[in-house]
Amino acid sequence: MSDSVSTTVKVDGRRLRSDRSRLVIVEAMLLLINDGNLVPTAQQVADHAKVGIRSVFRHFEDMEAIFATADELWRNDFVDKTGEVDSKLPLEQRIAEVVAKLGRLYESNSNILKSTATRRWRSAFLKQNYAMYQARIRKDVQQALPELAQLPQPRQEAIFATLSFEYWDRLRDHQSNSADDSIAALTDMLETLVAAA
Repeated sequence: MSDSVSTTVKVDGRRLRSDRSRLVIVEAMLLLINDGNLVPTAQQVADHAKVGIRSVFRHFEDMEAIFATADELWRNDFVDKTGEVDSKLPLEQRIAEVVAKLGRLYESNSNILKSTATRRWRSAFLKQNYAMYQARIRKDVQQALPELAQLPQPRQEAIFATLSFEYWDRLRDHQSNSADDSIAALTDMLETLVAAA
């Protein structure tokens, strides 16, 4: 084996190990958050990943960088769960699908979203990303329910507030509704708000 091939294999092997280590660290942080530790420290992430704290900061310059990498993994799940709704379906069916899709997204990512809310005020990345995801949800809802464009602006804003994670969390956590009951409540509210044109 020539020296250049040997060097390439070594570099590729090191890169693969580095990529694996980065993934283990990010997955450890996401697991901690999903288990209810909404603001894990770098030491807790290192312990959960079974790596040294120095390894965490060798791969990531700070916790913000870990969140940026975690977001790349989370984004695929987000896109899968907010996929398109057929605009040719009857209005009531489209409303039910929109609410069910958002309910599933919020339910399966509840702690991630709570963690983001907890850290957003001091993280430029999370603040920017949160705004991006809100814009994506708004666009998806507008495409699924073009009837919203005919409603007065205050009512449109009430609908988007109703479909927010914050409102979902209120129904689930503060008012102790089941996920199914929360979906039913939101569907009923949305039907009322859209129909009240």
